[in-house]
Formats: sequence, structure tokens, C-alpha cells
Amino acid sequence: MDIKRQIVHIDLDSFFVSVERKFDPSLIGKPVIIGGSKERGVVASCSYEARKFGIHSAMPSAQAYRLCPEAIFLHGSYEKYAEASAQVTEIIANAVPLFQKASVDEFYIDLTGMERFHNCYQIATELRQKVIRDTGLPISFGMASNRTIAKMATNEAKPNGQLWVPHGGEKAFMAPLPIGKIPMLGEKTCQKLYQYGIEKIADLQRTDIRFLESVFGIAGRSIWRKAQGLDDSEIVPHSDRKSISTERTFDKNAMDKKKLEAILVSMTEELAFKLRKENKLSSCLAIKIRYANFETHTLQEKIALTSADHILIPGVKNLLAKAWNQSRPIRLIGVKLSQLCTGNYQINLFEDNEERINLYHAVDKINYKYGDKTVCRAAGMEIGTRGFNPFMRG
Repeated sequence: MDIKRQIVHIDLDSFFVSVERKFDPSLIGKPVIIGGSKERGVVASCSYEARKFGIHSAMPSAQAYRLCPEAIFLHGSYEKYAEASAQVTEIIANAVPLFQKASVDEFYIDLTGMERFHNCYQIATELRQKVIRDTGLPISFGMASNRTIAKMATNEAKPNGQLWVPHGGEKAFMAPLPIGKIPMLGEKTCQKLYQYGIEKIADLQRTDIRFLESVFGIAGRSIWRKAQGLDDSEIVPHSDRKSISTERTFDKNAMDKKKLEAILVSMTEELAFKLRKENKLSSCLAIKIRYANFETHTLQEKIALTSADHILIPGVKNLLAKAWNQSRPIRLIGVKLSQLCTGNYQINLFEDNEERINLYHAVDKINYKYGDKTVCRAAGMEIGTRGFNPFMRG
């Protein structure tokens, strides 16, 4: 028997902007840009009023200012966004049996099987209304037979709306939309398809899969499947309170602060890369020091949600400076990043510039391809990776 999946995609509308408007209602109806200032930085989020001027996430703030000089620029508040995200997560966790938190403002819910006893669209509708009522934040959802269609339905329902694509109606729903509406179909791929006169998803649906494979290789089959509304990917259950850590025990006790700092830099850099690779952010940073007499101390500090080296490394150095006692030899040292949540680099854009964003993307791309630590900071190079064993734990 063919099981009809019931997948709901929920996305908070212009999340950062919406949170700011809760605290300052005068921002409602105005073009608002979160991320840096009009002179420097990168757009982390923007209101729908700003989007009408062609402004979008990851655009240099200076360019956004040229497009909309009257826009209101805000640096943003990590703490407020994390708190709002946690509030929405708790509401969803209490309402549905299985969900995945895809980012700080995006969720997938699997209601498959519940249609025998309940109206799944009604469940999603009531959940959306509860989020709006309890948090005051606008939110949209799409419901369909799989993740891809549900996400596309949400995008069509925005802002502050909802849309159900019934089973069997996937291809008809997708057909009139531009190919760029397909999730994860990048700009370069779209440009290549445009060259062959493929602009609408209907055009892509009629394209022979063998042609797509000849142009895009194995990725061509994935493109064809998405255009046909096919997606078998599962909802990965949400879990909290995970941490990632590493530590190193020395063959001989260490007393060289410069060497210890270099080790911590290398550890932190690799853990940060693993966070980005797993689409995670941390809000608590700690170092562990075990002295020669086995006395162990842990120092930690709360940080803004991040997976960025340039934020984590200074924090680690600061903790080492607080713990440093030049008269006590050290047997073991370690780093731990905890209180993780799902999220990507977008939330770290507030103080960044375009060059830094591009640098992270380039370095991560090389490390993805050739292995961890292929490219790393000079500060951590002297110790290499010998004796370095990071691990994930719940």
C-alpha cells in the first residue's frame, strides 16, 4: 500500500525583522535591514518593504543602502532571536510527534499516519495560529507529500499565509513557477538551463532525464526528480543540548603559554568547521585544563550563537588568559562548544563584511573537498593535527 506522506514546512517570516518589530512597533511597515550599518557589513535579513527595492540576504550593506537610502539599518540582537526561536520550538515540540528544526526560523513536521484520525491541514493551521497568538510573530506554512514541495508551498504562501498542495497535485503546482523556485537549484545551474530555453518548471518537467544527465552528470537525475515533485528525504527528529568537544593529553607536561594558545586555536578552528559542516551554532564556549596533579578546571562563557572562527578564537584566548598560572604545569587541555542549535552562517553576518563571508565559504569548500585542516590559520599550524581527536556527543 502506498503511504501518503503528510509533510509540513513552517517558516517564520523575516524572522529577525519581525522580532525587532515586537520590541519597536514603529518599525512596522518600513524598510528594515538587519546586519551591520549602511557603510559596512552584510544584510542578514530584511523586511518585505526592503525586498521591493531588490535587497536580499548576503548583499553588501553599502549596496543595499544605494538601493534604498531610506532603509533603517539595525545591528540586531542574537539573544532576542535565540529566545524567540526557542519559544517557537517549544510550541511545536508540544504539539506534534515528529519535527526537525532546519534553522533558527525554519521547521519540518511529519504528520504521516495522523490523517486516519485527524485533519492534518487543520492541525497545521491551528499550530500556526498558536505560534502567532503566543509569540506575536508572523509565520507561514506549506503542506505537501514531501519536503521539497512543502518548502515551495511555504514560499508561495508568504508572507504570513498557508498553502496545501494535495497528493497528486505536485506537478501542476510546480509547473507555472520559475525554475529558480526549486530549493537548492543554484544560480549557475539555472543560468545553464536558461541557455537551453528551460525557464519554467513545466519546461524542466518535459525535459528528458538523459539530456539533464549529459549536461549536469549525476546531479541531472536529482534535478529531474525535483521537477517531477519527487523527494524521498526523511524528517530527522529534532534534539537539543548536544555539544562538540576535543581535548589533548600531553606526553610531557606543558608550561609554554604560546604553544597552549596555538593548540587551542587549532582545536577551536576545527570544531567551528565541524559546526558549519553539520549546520550547527553554539551559544556556550568552554576550555578544560588539567594540571600535573590531576586537578581539573573548566571555564566557560555564554556567547552569541555562532560557528565563526573569528568570534570563537578570541573567546578561547580570553578564557586561557583568565585560567593561566605560569607556575603550574599542564597535563591536558581541551575545548568544548555546547548549547548547540541548528542554524547556518546567516546568523553571524551582523558584524561581517563581504570579504570575510567569501573567505569562510572558500576555506570551507577546500576543507570539504580535501579534508579537515587542509586550510587553517597560521596560529594553529605549528602543532598540526597530531593527537587531535574531536568527537560529537549528546
